[in-house]
Amino acid sequence: MIWWPTEVPTLSHGLITLRAPQESDIPALFEGAQDPIIPVFTRIPSNYSMANAEFYVRERSPNTFANQTELQLAVEYGNGADAKFAGAFSFHSMDLREHVAEIGYWLCEPMRGKGIASIATKLLTQFGFQSIGFERIEAVVNVENFASRKLLEKSGYTLEGIMRKKSRKEDGTQLDMALYAATREDWQVL
Repeated sequence: MIWWPTEVPTLSHGLITLRAPQESDIPALFEGAQDPIIPVFTRIPSNYSMANAEFYVRERSPNTFANQTELQLAVEYGNGADAKFAGAFSFHSMDLREHVAEIGYWLCEPMRGKGIASIATKLLTQFGFQSIGFERIEAVVNVENFASRKLLEKSGYTLEGIMRKKSRKEDGTQLDMALYAATREDWQVL
């Protein structure tokens, strides 16, 4: 059975916190999305604007949560006043009837290589299985995104196959995508 939370959860482990996006995240969200690698490996457009960041925090995130279509979370790294916005994680492309969701994420360039994404992936996956009740969580990753593929494998996801010409980029290029998944029965707790 699927249980949808009444409010956006806050999930923490060590110096990493997943929480609802906040107004104060808007400048860092905008700045992080300017990294040219982000649109290469995500659905974030290359012309991501401050208005996009404002819309994400003020409208998209709360509305998709209320409609039970996405769970958007900001990642914070550090303690207290020293904590910094590190990126964004989400459950999207959810099928609540089938108990399946897709996990998505990106990190700001200075936050990569610190283990943040691995812990955040495990935190969100664990929440998806133990609290929401998903049976399967998928990740669809550009086959050339070797860092993300390694992250998923390190986080307990299994490569299930390569989907040829699965995704279309802004320039019209069709990309092959790797399908990873974790299932509740195989999941190892953080």
